[in-house]
Amino acid sequence: MKVATLLILGGVFSAQIASAELVGDRANGRKVARQCSTCHGIDGLAKLPIAPHIGGEPQAYLVHQLTAFRDGDRYHEMMSVVASGLDDQSIADVAAWYAGHHPSAGLKAGVDPENAPDACSGCHGVNGLAEIDDAPNLAGETVMYIDTQLKAFRLGKRQHEIMSDVAADLTDDEIRAYAQWYSDAFFTVETVD
Repeated sequence: MKVATLLILGGVFSAQIASAELVGDRANGRKVARQCSTCHGIDGLAKLPIAPHIGGEPQAYLVHQLTAFRDGDRYHEMMSVVASGLDDQSIADVAAWYAGHHPSAGLKAGVDPENAPDACSGCHGVNGLAEIDDAPNLAGETVMYIDTQLKAFRLGKRQHEIMSDVAADLTDDEIRAYAQWYSDAFFTVETVD
């Protein structure tokens, strides 16, 4: 049983490494992105308040999340279905498409960057643009989306080696304040063809 478990885990780990190492074809990624556009938009600007913006996200982050949805390590009623039909190359391609967009964000006039949430800004930046490859941009996300994700981490519905600990002791008021900070950041995505 231990050998079988190790083989299964080794296979999952190998698949994640393989996805991350494939070179994505942006032109094909745009074609794959058609199935994403209803919720996330073809340029990665979300069309629904509960869907995240994915244009300009770090490519490694997108590959990791899509692979997790496909392989059952992360579950969402829509994303798990969509990702289940993607092979490693399709994931690399669509990640290259969305990562190839250029996000920009800035704080609104009069907002003091010193008030940025300390618990978040080291990874997600003061203005909501990710500081590390495996963190998403939060700039311009809706309060509803950020609030829902932080509560999912707090309740253990989502697991992450950093976020689970960060969210574990957050109050509802703190979650709302952090979500409001990043939702209020000015955010644009430049389309790259």
